[in-house]
Amino acid sequence: MTSAPAAEPTAPAEEADDKDDKDAPQGRAAQKHVIKRLQKERDEYLDQVRRVQAEFENYRKRMIRQQSEHLERAAESLIEKLLPVLDTFESAVAHGQGYEQVQTSLVATLEKEGLERIHPVGKPFDPIESDAVAHEDGDGGPVVAEVLRAGYRWKGRVLRPAMVRVRG
Repeated sequence: MTSAPAAEPTAPAEEADDKDDKDAPQGRAAQKHVIKRLQKERDEYLDQVRRVQAEFENYRKRMIRQQSEHLERAAESLIEKLLPVLDTFESAVAHGQGYEQVQTSLVATLEKEGLERIHPVGKPFDPIESDAVAHEDGDGGPVVAEVLRAGYRWKGRVLRPAMVRVRG
């Protein structure tokens, strides 16, 4: 017996495709809306990042300018304090004497600002505070015998080591 061909039932998958075709314009519109919203959000973040970068660059430039101005004012302040020393020196030159006063005045002004002379004579040789340029024989360990050029500390830090002759 042969059976009659049965009517092909509509497959559920085909019904879903028909449904997708009907919903497709709405789905695409929703996707476009989401994409536009995300692009807008991205652009807002990019603008915010650019503003922060510009603000930071302005801040950095302002800090450099302020530091430069501060250094200039500090140098100006030191020069103002040295003007009386210059006056004393000019007076000493005009009278042919008084150079000791100039030295005393200059040293006092610089000491007030934090300059300190290194006095290593008779002390054990310290290569951080002294440069040995001459050596003579002697008993015991190396000791500074003579200062050939003064050394200085600026606010506790060695600015220039003393040039010394060492014995021992």
